[in-house]
Amino acid sequence: MKTVALNAESPKAAVFLDRELSQLMFNRRVLAQAEDKRIPLLERLRYLCIVSNNLDEFFEVRVASLLAQGALNNDPALDATLERISGECHALVMQQYAILNTEVLPQLRARGVHLVRHNDRNEAQRAWVKAYFESAVRPLLTPIGLDPAHPFPQVINKSLNFIVSLSGKDAFGRGTAIAIVKAPRVLPRVIRLPNELSKGGGTSFCLLSSVIHAHIEDMFTGRDVIAYSQFRVTRDSDLWVDEDEVKNLRQALKGELQGRQFGTSVRLEVAKNCPPELSQFLLDQFSLAPNRLYAVDGPVNLVRLAELIDEVQQPPLRFEPFIAGMPAKTANLGIFEQMHKHDILLHHPFQSFQTVIDFICVAASDPQVVAIKQTIYRTGMNSGLMEALITAARSGKEVTVIVELMARFDEEANINWADKLEQAGAQVVYGIVGLKTHAKLALVIRREVDGLHYYAHLGTGNYHLTTTRLYTDFGLLTSNQAIGSDVNEVFIHLTSLTKPHKLNHLWLAPFALQNEIIKAIRNEARIARSGRPGRIIVKINALVDESVIRALYAASSDGVKIDLIVRGACTLKPGVPGLSENIRVRSVIGRFLEHSRIYYFRNELAHDVYLASADWMTRNLFRRVEVAFPVLDKVLKKRVIAEGLNPYLKDNSNSWELSADGQYHRHKARGKQTEFSAQRHLMELLGSTNGIS
Repeated sequence: MKTVALNAESPKAAVFLDRELSQLMFNRRVLAQAEDKRIPLLERLRYLCIVSNNLDEFFEVRVASLLAQGALNNDPALDATLERISGECHALVMQQYAILNTEVLPQLRARGVHLVRHNDRNEAQRAWVKAYFESAVRPLLTPIGLDPAHPFPQVINKSLNFIVSLSGKDAFGRGTAIAIVKAPRVLPRVIRLPNELSKGGGTSFCLLSSVIHAHIEDMFTGRDVIAYSQFRVTRDSDLWVDEDEVKNLRQALKGELQGRQFGTSVRLEVAKNCPPELSQFLLDQFSLAPNRLYAVDGPVNLVRLAELIDEVQQPPLRFEPFIAGMPAKTANLGIFEQMHKHDILLHHPFQSFQTVIDFICVAASDPQVVAIKQTIYRTGMNSGLMEALITAARSGKEVTVIVELMARFDEEANINWADKLEQAGAQVVYGIVGLKTHAKLALVIRREVDGLHYYAHLGTGNYHLTTTRLYTDFGLLTSNQAIGSDVNEVFIHLTSLTKPHKLNHLWLAPFALQNEIIKAIRNEARIARSGRPGRIIVKINALVDESVIRALYAASSDGVKIDLIVRGACTLKPGVPGLSENIRVRSVIGRFLEHSRIYYFRNELAHDVYLASADWMTRNLFRRVEVAFPVLDKVLKKRVIAEGLNPYLKDNSNSWELSADGQYHRHKARGKQTEFSAQRHLMELLGSTNGIS
């Protein structure tokens, strides 16, 4: 067998897939859910909205970053990458709107859910829309006719706007030909029509954009509207602060948040029938090249159609309701007594996050608890867990909260919580400037008969009540004093900025995590070279770090069998003879967002299992504070393997396999095979009455 030469100088294209195109391939897999006829119609619409939301962030962050690099460096390779991204994005968007217009909306109409456009409205509906426009919309509109005294207005990131071409003279006898109309952000984008106006007893809606379209001429008395189009601009939304100059990160970020809405333009969306001269006018205003234009066959912001999903009351059009299970409890024992008896493993969303909330709430009110320490990356605007921390601080407990202010798109919520926590008397620290604190840790210190005891929660996901119902994650509640001591050392490190002591069990980034991962991979390679089985199974959200990938390639060449379950971007090329023939990569896209990170190493039947907050990305390993923690209890270790890994390797319903050319191929049950869905299996195993401790 020919072995592919692999060293630091190997051409990247020969051994790595393109990261951005790999991320777009993930969105193609999500889009396939919108095409899947097994999925209820409103959920198919939701997947279309998810793709739009993902693409927004892709442009706001990844494309914006590449364009900024291109502006600084004349790099033909970067230009070629941007061209490939543009081609793939245009194809993806075209397919997205085709699914919406030819499948989802017609099938919803057949089920009595109507998104009524202006030309399809009957006389009564048009009269109602006109009245709504006059009473609720027109008073909030401020058309701007462009002239030297009325320059092109500031357009907020991802806002809905209209460009209008006018004929004739304005009220002052001048030929102002272009006007801009901003849609009010306070109004809903999806408007429900009265029941008596719905067809056949169904439910009818219209879009705010359609309402404004229908009556845009009413805004320009005495002028003829020649043409018009809705438009939306996407801007660079990454926040940046000068680490050398900033004195107070929270105050600096408050200022930066104001400017996020007006970052550099990176994409322009217009209606499909927008005249070329208007499109070009907008491209010129936003300094965008022609390939940054997306002419779409429908509303320019599909994300807002999620409002329709929330309004429709037809259970058959949604996933069946799912009630998360609760872990089995030891009779008459509180949370601390339970943790004394055994560690508690939680598998969300199949098991409720309520146990974690109870842990913090009980700690907040327990007079024996003297201190609570917690990291917060994302938690949402409303959080009972954060309120419990505030209560604990007000009651005189030592409360320390590491709030990550740079959690992308959650900065404002985190700043608000930081303010409230400080007002309550909590010690609030904003992590490490330049390193996002992404670790998911909570520590309770309790005074007991024989001294102070640690009780810890370590997780793979955020302390966010909404995402805990939508994302798959693992959490561990433990009273293991060695692990608790490690967690406390991490908090001391984050607050004092001192070098952390040697940890007993935790792998901590940016100091040791990458090194420990590679060491574990190389250990499996050493075992395989000696003629014994080497085995690695990893479940993560993304795999793009070159040092880890090279270690995996080397282990594959030594005979280690490697399965990688990677939800999103993966730049490793699997199945290449002499390079990665022992590596398989699959992605699972289902009802819930796969979010847990699991590292499994067979290690001579020791079966080492680590759960982690970190994906195998360079940013996670070197530019974030991350923690990987072992599952030490043998019973719980078997549970992680049986629930978090094996079902996903068996899935032939929602899984996709990656080939060396970067394409994904969907697994399907063949012949006499029974269709198997990992998520469905876990819902049945752990949901409602099937609690497992």
